[in-house]
Amino acid sequence: MLNIFFFVFHTALTLFNCVGWIFRATRKWNLVTLLLTACSWFILGIWYGWGYCVCTDWHWAVRRKLGYHDESRSYIHFLILKLTGANLDQTLVERGTLVVFLVSLVMSSWLNYRDWREGRGGRRRKRRLRRGGRRRERDKG
Repeated sequence: MLNIFFFVFHTALTLFNCVGWIFRATRKWNLVTLLLTACSWFILGIWYGWGYCVCTDWHWAVRRKLGYHDESRSYIHFLILKLTGANLDQTLVERGTLVVFLVSLVMSSWLNYRDWREGRGGRRRKRRLRRGGRRRERDKG
């Protein structure tokens, strides 16, 4: 049961990291999950090895207890192998994963910043219009 949970949760999280920045409604949460992923890979990775993923570690522990002995170094390689049967070069998969992650992080950061700026600018314009509208009424009277 836990193995299935990790398949669903980890795969959904991975997909969300890849495409969550596309939708305005999910952009903030996407940036949060990307930053948490970065912390796992690059900060915890200092002690556990570059690209260390908490979810992968927990999933592997569950699978070991169930008697599985996976040889993939990364969850993405494991997922590609399980879903397609293709045993791609692990280094290639890791590099591809990093590229997709960095593109997603840049897009999420840029779009969140743009949304934040538009939100601030939109409020300023509304305030200016309200003030300007009141002034015109006063000038007429």
